[in-house]
Amino acid sequence: MSPDPRTARISRKTKETSIEIELNVDGTGKVDVKTGIGFYDHMLDQLGKHGLFDLTIRVEGDLWIDGHHTMEDTAIALGQAFDQALGDRRGVRRFADRTCPLDESLSRAVVDLSGRPYFVYSAPEMPTPMVGQFDTSLNDHVWESFAFHTRMTLHIDTFRGRNAHHIIESQYKAVARALRDAASYDDRETGIPSTKGLL
Repeated sequence: MSPDPRTARISRKTKETSIEIELNVDGTGKVDVKTGIGFYDHMLDQLGKHGLFDLTIRVEGDLWIDGHHTMEDTAIALGQAFDQALGDRRGVRRFADRTCPLDESLSRAVVDLSGRPYFVYSAPEMPTPMVGQFDTSLNDHVWESFAFHTRMTLHIDTFRGRNAHHIIESQYKAVARALRDAASYDDRETGIPSTKGLL
């Protein structure tokens, strides 16, 4: 299968944020992210690098209030970019799961590019409220926003972890690898991988 490159450009502007995203699902992991929240940049870098997604993100948000709008709106726009780039999802593997450690933390991500948004999350209570300027209480909401706007089912389970940085980063690595696998092409699949005929 030699399909066209799966790319997307998203521009999202509200009274709270201004976001520009460029995505190449079939990239090499080249990432250039500036959201104004250093740890969030670091996590999105993990997503691109380990997913082999080329990703450029520029965000101007109302950080003088807090990080909520910036983090949520970036996740929404990024999900929209993946949904746009994946198109009708013809020929993809669709399902994938990956388990990734980061030192004491261990997380599993299970992805279904189903076209039906659903999100399930289980993790230890975050040991600290903030990692830099990243509000850890928003972490599951950010994942939910991303899953819903990608139109995928996403399960994230962190089995153990004592450090908030490690817990969150192990999740991003697991999601990156699972999404990379689910979005990759199956040489034996010539159509839409669903009995419904669409995703």
